[in-house]
Amino acid sequence: MPQASPRGTYLQVSESLRQTIESGEAGDTLPSEAALVRSHGVSRNTIRRALRVLEAEGLVVSAPGIGWQVVRDGDRRSLAERMLDLVAEDALSVGDMYPSEAKLCERFGTSRTAVRRVLAQMEGTGLLATVHGKGRTVRSLPTPTVRP
Repeated sequence: MPQASPRGTYLQVSESLRQTIESGEAGDTLPSEAALVRSHGVSRNTIRRALRVLEAEGLVVSAPGIGWQVVRDGDRRSLAERMLDLVAEDALSVGDMYPSEAKLCERFGTSRTAVRRVLAQMEGTGLLATVHGKGRTVRSLPTPTVRP
């Protein structure tokens, strides 16, 4: 990687990986984090931040024991968008139970860590509330967004 940039090294790495994925050079699975550290000349934390950016964009998913897999011919919306849209898709109303972490992982084919990160965002914005011992409930409905 070149010298420090005001844009953030992890964003430069994520852009480089994005281009590799979009060109088809990446195949179905990205190289290991250790290999990415060596090839980009950055720390493991920088690689992990770059991969989280791509995961949020819906380009890759973490597969335990396998590594980072490239999403092909699937839903290109971010996990956050898909989890927000789930409220409308499942016709959930305020007070209804939101699906469990396990069901969300299965439904979206992603890691529990990624699901927990989005759930925390949804709780932070007031869309979900956690009821100790009972799971999460819909606290407010997301505002509709216009997508091209």
